[in-house]
Amino acid sequence: MARAMVRLQGAGRRYGAVTALADIDLEVQQGEFLTLLGPSGSGKTTLLNLISGTVAATSGRIWIDGRDVTDLPSSQRGLGMVFQNYALFPHMTVAENIAFPLRVRRLPEAEIRRKVTEALELIRLPEVAARKPKALSGGQQQRIAIARCLVYSPSLVLMDEPLGALDKKLREQMQLEIKRLHTLLGMTILYVTHDQEEALVMSDRICLMRNGQIEQLDTANDLYFRPKTVFAADFLGESNLLDGEIFRRDGVPAMRASGGLTMSGLSMTGLSQHGRPDGTRCKLIIRPENVRVLADGETADCIAQGVIEDVIFVGGVTNFRVRLPDDVVLTTKRLTAETQLALAPGVAVRLGWQARDVVVLD
Repeated sequence: MARAMVRLQGAGRRYGAVTALADIDLEVQQGEFLTLLGPSGSGKTTLLNLISGTVAATSGRIWIDGRDVTDLPSSQRGLGMVFQNYALFPHMTVAENIAFPLRVRRLPEAEIRRKVTEALELIRLPEVAARKPKALSGGQQQRIAIARCLVYSPSLVLMDEPLGALDKKLREQMQLEIKRLHTLLGMTILYVTHDQEEALVMSDRICLMRNGQIEQLDTANDLYFRPKTVFAADFLGESNLLDGEIFRRDGVPAMRASGGLTMSGLSMTGLSQHGRPDGTRCKLIIRPENVRVLADGETADCIAQGVIEDVIFVGGVTNFRVRLPDDVVLTTKRLTAETQLALAPGVAVRLGWQARDVVVLD
């Protein structure tokens, strides 16, 4: 197992009576891409600032690469930072911007030229060395900012919403570019974003934060398909959330859910199957992509009947909102290429899904 590049023990930050970050424990493994994800005010940027040293912890300790850096300034922590606004010097050329941290470290000029050339090759922009930042696109400027960060080989790279100023297409391209560099160089990246899709695309693990605390720390796959709380399920992606209660069918736990649904054979994630009396309330979570419109004669572990209320075209995917009894609405997704013209508002349909795809939580 890789050793921890970053370790926090009881680290927190308070401003008088306000807790910006509760006392948390966290480890980031060497070579890992860990994303801090959460809504505004969740504490993700405060956590990044504690690690960078731009904000002092009011409790706990922080280690980077085995060193206790809690009381050290940013300049002595051996890390690199990439910001949303690029922070390039407008009066310098691209090559001079990248060379700046090397000159601060007083490296020989020959070594500086070599490292700058290698950095420009790494980000695949060798032709822009003599240009000023204003002559570059937003995506090119961000790649230069990344090259300036990587040129002095920091042990840890912190990125604070670096793609927030880019348009959607360029942002998606830069996501893949950063991921390529991470894989190529094997560096440790701690990345802050509020963009769920960005976190899912790029991360080895995601640290979902809420109210200054860690809500769930998991792989992207487990956080999406096996959330441990209703907040995690609701925040990341789309979810069908149903109210339910436990009952026994032939001695086996089963669920009654809103919409007139009865389900059995469920994996009771977050709930013990033993010692829960009949009538225990719970939440059931089903991702829209796991719900399908059943053809005539087709069966599934769980089946619901309803009427299509809305058909929402979003490019390659079409969403169907289906109203069940008790005013419950379920959303299902299918590839647009597979949609049928007969699936229109007002049409009665049967929905089906597998029991293994239902997450049950307190």
